[in-house]
Amino acid sequence: MDTTLLTLLGMSLAAGIAMPIGAIAARFEHIQAQWLESEFRHGVIAFGGGALLSAVALILVPEGMAEVSSSTAATCLLLGGLLLMGLERWLDKHKTSAGQMLAMMSDFIPESIALGAMIAMGGEGVALLVLLMALQNLPEGFNAYRELKEHSNLSAQTIITLFSIMALSGPLAAWMGYTLLADQATTLAVIMLVAAGGILYSVFSDIAPQAKLENHRLPPMGAVLGFTVGVVGQMLIQ
Repeated sequence: MDTTLLTLLGMSLAAGIAMPIGAIAARFEHIQAQWLESEFRHGVIAFGGGALLSAVALILVPEGMAEVSSSTAATCLLLGGLLLMGLERWLDKHKTSAGQMLAMMSDFIPESIALGAMIAMGGEGVALLVLLMALQNLPEGFNAYRELKEHSNLSAQTIITLFSIMALSGPLAAWMGYTLLADQATTLAVIMLVAAGGILYSVFSDIAPQAKLENHRLPPMGAVLGFTVGVVGQMLIQ
């Protein structure tokens, strides 16, 4: 196995391990003052949202825009938002306690695929993408642990073990990107942009709740649409 691939697998695993680390932090975190604990948890959520938005703005959208037309970019972004909206509706309908966990995987896997392809293509921004993936996985693991512990019968050890197993999906996805998408720039761009649209919906749906009305799923799509308009405008100017 070549050293580049070994490095890739190690980097993607490191980003994924942030999920069980976040869960461990949530297991032992306890602040006596109720208002301070609430502030801390909201701060963790906001931090994860910031990391997600930075991944969209700094990596996924710029890399994707470079390979496809403005109409394709718009379609992919909107499709990503619609896919996450559909997932959220399905989770609400089935009252599952794994919503945060599924949302966590919905951005981790596409980003890992993109990471593998970027390394194979010798693209820039690889180190930044790994850093952003780890930074967003930490608070997502923290919040997903809280959600599962509160709404399921799973033990703390079981949840942390589950997250550790999920971390292995990163190297697998990265390997797929490295071996299958190295010469498929357009396909990679589509994956990046769809992931970006999904992340945008997730951020404005869950992290910026003021953008969503109770029992309504369409308002956060306005954020995806607005971001898409900006992307198309920038591409047309260039």
